[in-house]
Amino acid sequence: MADVVKRLVVLGSTGSIGRQTLDVVRNLPERFHIVALAAGRNIDILAGQIREFKPEFVSYLSGDEHNENTPSWLRDEGCQFLSLEDMASHPDVDTVVIATSGTAGLSATLAALKVGKNVALANKESLVAAGELVMDMARQSGARILPVDSEHSAIWQCLNGERQAARNIILTASGGPFRNYSMAQMKDVTVEQAMAHPSWHMGKKVTIDSATLMNKGLEVIEAHWLFNMPIDDINVLIHPQSIIHSMVEFIDGSVKAQLSYPDMRLPIQYALSYPDRVANPDLPALDFSKIDRLTFEQPDSSRFPCLQLAIEAGKNGGTCPAVLCAADEAAVELFLSERIRFADIAHVVERVLEQHKKVEKPSLEEIMAADAWARESVVRLVGGGS
Repeated sequence: MADVVKRLVVLGSTGSIGRQTLDVVRNLPERFHIVALAAGRNIDILAGQIREFKPEFVSYLSGDEHNENTPSWLRDEGCQFLSLEDMASHPDVDTVVIATSGTAGLSATLAALKVGKNVALANKESLVAAGELVMDMARQSGARILPVDSEHSAIWQCLNGERQAARNIILTASGGPFRNYSMAQMKDVTVEQAMAHPSWHMGKKVTIDSATLMNKGLEVIEAHWLFNMPIDDINVLIHPQSIIHSMVEFIDGSVKAQLSYPDMRLPIQYALSYPDRVANPDLPALDFSKIDRLTFEQPDSSRFPCLQLAIEAGKNGGTCPAVLCAADEAAVELFLSERIRFADIAHVVERVLEQHKKVEKPSLEEIMAADAWARESVVRLVGGGS
């Protein structure tokens, strides 16, 4: 096992993945050191993290812009303000954890990869919206993208050591809280119901995406880029127990699966400690005597149209996945604020995709322009009563 302490940046440190990342670091202080933390507007949680982990660099949102004038309380803690991009590419950093939501982490991801930093990626939108740019940058610099999502971590672990390409990838999904709801019941879903995920504790956006199965569609696109697998060879199965996190089928018909209790700290730790596995007594171990069954079923696209919308956007490529991500994020925000119904999320995203004029092989600027256009289109669509 390596004796070198890995120096980490955590972007999105006050969110669900960020806090669980710091929990892993807390339990393994001999393995990891926090160099920098970045958060949104949750300053109270950030302040506690700063006092505990004593990073050299900090970033957070104040008003609408990053606060580049280091406030006195940060100076008292010995912290210096840095932008996300400067943090991600800092020479004192080994691995950058991208735990932000939306496209906020995209420029920092590219900045880290450009200078050869390994990126532990929990942010779906970076790969979905700009997969070709991200993977090209990683190839050019020799940087590694270390998957943090439990599903992609599972695939990564199943492929580790294999010399031949896989035949199929099978992504598992819990099915969310509405797996057994009828179409009529789906029309009256409340925010509180949608936030009650049966297996995982996640942030609001990811929880709603799990309830619509949009997250699984985004994961199909991610897997396409991460593992160089055609989208048609990536399948989705509902697995309510959330014990098998994904599977890989090989050309001889053999199937590998990665199993563990649904605890995000395990894939986070594997990404950070790779290529080592590290004992962590705080992580739960599987007890097969208490698992009475493992079941699987096909997702119902009529009740969960977001899954197919995402898959089609991935196949269409260009700026379509960026529009998908942005429209979904905007629609989820409208649902959380109770301005649209749960079932309207898919309708809004579909309308925006229909109106979009795709740009093939987009630059970063074109991707960000498509993102902004999609968000504006959602506002126009909902504001116009459509």
